[in-house]
Amino acid sequence: MRLASTAHTSRPWRIHEIAGDFRLEDVWALPTPGGPDDLPHLVEQIAGGAGKAPSPVYRALFAVRWQLGRLFGWDKDDGGLGGRVQTLRDRLPADLRDSPRGPDVRSAPFTSVYQLHDEWAAEIANRTVHAVMHIGWVQDGTTGTYRGQMAVLVKPNGPFGAVYMLGIKPFRYVGVYPALLRAMGRQWQATADRRNSMA
Repeated sequence: MRLASTAHTSRPWRIHEIAGDFRLEDVWALPTPGGPDDLPHLVEQIAGGAGKAPSPVYRALFAVRWQLGRLFGWDKDDGGLGGRVQTLRDRLPADLRDSPRGPDVRSAPFTSVYQLHDEWAAEIANRTVHAVMHIGWVQDGTTGTYRGQMAVLVKPNGPFGAVYMLGIKPFRYVGVYPALLRAMGRQWQATADRRNSMA
């Protein structure tokens, strides 16, 4: 379920001090109910490729995106982290720089920035945008359980990046996020027994 921006901005996340020049694009409640210490399980699931094949529409949209990226050179190394932009790890205060970084995402080109008890941030950059996927672990006000919350922060690369983000918005809302969240929820439920046995 999509949430109001304040679901992210009202919380004292550390990402605010690191990515203050990024625009908050979306905030989503994740279908991942759990206990107060379950964020590492969600991070492991996402980094390992949560919902590897959520739907044919999802797969088709990403296949088209990666094909366009190859055709127009959007994803070349010199347009990404360490090329066009510096990693957000360069902005980390000492306490975050010295804490565990967290895992990189194996199924997509997201690089982990930091991981704490209740939040994890990973970044991606190319010639269109520098973006952050922020996963927070929050208490659900209606049930008292905890769940994941995903915020997407972006810094488009000039006018082209802004037009690109506007152009892909309907596809994200119709074909990407619904399929991704359904797949994430299914995988979370499928691994419930393993998580509970580790508690």
